[in-house]
Amino acid sequence: MDRHHTVYIVDDDAAVRDALGLLLSLHGYRTAFFSDADSFLQAWTSEASGCLLLDIRMPGMDGLSLQKTLRELGSRLPVLIITGHGDVHSAREAFRSEAVDFLEKPLQEGPLVAAIEEALARAAARQGEALASPDYLKRHASLTPREREVMELVVTGRHNREIAEELGISVRTVEVHKSRVMEKLQVDSIADLVRQHLQNPIG
Repeated sequence: MDRHHTVYIVDDDAAVRDALGLLLSLHGYRTAFFSDADSFLQAWTSEASGCLLLDIRMPGMDGLSLQKTLRELGSRLPVLIITGHGDVHSAREAFRSEAVDFLEKPLQEGPLVAAIEEALARAAARQGEALASPDYLKRHASLTPREREVMELVVTGRHNREIAEELGISVRTVEVHKSRVMEKLQVDSIADLVRQHLQNPIG
């Protein structure tokens, strides 16, 4: 694992590995494949360079556990989580462990390549940013107090009905607030909302 700029892929599904291998080779990426977390850990060294495409659900150690283990080992490989079973809690855990992106299967070529490019750029220049970006601060400032309340509950994984009960409003009103939050923060999914929130701590 000493090759430069390698995309390491850990997924127990052979068909997924084959498809990714073909697609990424067409884009000029070097690839290395592993069917489970243990085999990747056995091959990993601190000199590994590139990024890691990591499936969440696998026999034995799951993807999120591998991500945390690598972080504890001091791995500097940026991680892209791929899953056919995405949910807010998994996305939040992934981004808490500094995942670059959370991609749902079936993977789309454009977003996948863009995410890999972002991961490799991040590998080349390790981010030391702990403060919210100016653009995010401006968008966040446009939220109303109620929209901020709804957003804080959404990113903790609460469902619409739970949020409605906690804030004493209707489920429909929660949906309206959530839609406005996503529009103002310029995100297309809850996973993206969670990522922006975690990567841009405020106050």
